Amino acid sequence: MMLKRLALSMMILAAGPARADPLLPDGRTVLPPPPAPHSAAQAEDQEVFDRTRRLVGSARWAMAREDAELAPARLLADFSCAAGMTLEPARLPALTGLIARLQPQLEARITEEKQFWKRQRPFVDTDRPICTDDSAHLRDSPAYPSGHTTHGWIVAGILAELMPDRATDILHRGRAFGESRIVCGVHWKSDVQAGWLNGAAMFAALQADPGFQADMAAAGHEIAALRAHPATPDPERCAVEARVAAQPIE
Repeated sequence: MMLKRLALSMMILAAGPARADPLLPDGRTVLPPPPAPHSAAQAEDQEVFDRTRRLVGSARWAMAREDAELAPARLLADFSCAAGMTLEPARLPALTGLIARLQPQLEARITEEKQFWKRQRPFVDTDRPICTDDSAHLRDSPAYPSGHTTHGWIVAGILAELMPDRATDILHRGRAFGESRIVCGVHWKSDVQAGWLNGAAMFAALQADPGFQADMAAAGHEIAALRAHPATPDPERCAVEARVAAQPIE
């Protein structure tokens, strides 16, 4: 996972520093501030973090580990059960390219937001376990809002628009994708809630972009072709995913 993250970072650096697209809503204004220290909301965040440490080694923990990877191919795999078919990047180049092109712009905006609030992640200065092995990178990255959740909710929105008959399952998976960051121990519950709002706001604004509209049209043709001759995801994996995604994280 670290090698994949490093390769993605090197690709972004080679392309030059990404700048936040002015079209994307600025979460520093849109989002509420994170809970204040010693507030009731912060106490609730701490309780949820403490309770979810009991999930270490469980099937839900394994799902959180898988959800920690943001590569487009990995995201499509994460949503394949919800889509009812294997989302194969080789058969979905326009969709895969759309997700890949959005990521640097989204990350630029999310980084602005994180640096504005500079909220410490829940595992920092503790010995509590987290589900990913890049703790050194995360330790220096602020928590609020959750970038993974923002990315995941936008991907869920894209797929739900392309497959409206699967929207309920896809959006449920998008919710669980964000909750994986709580299970993982790298985000507070309120970080994830802000990520859902952040993703929804950004996805709404993207609808007005002609380039995004063209990409969605191309992706729609690909999805239609794939649905005509789909590959079926592993039923056992999908059954496990459905069971653990239904677990309440509270």
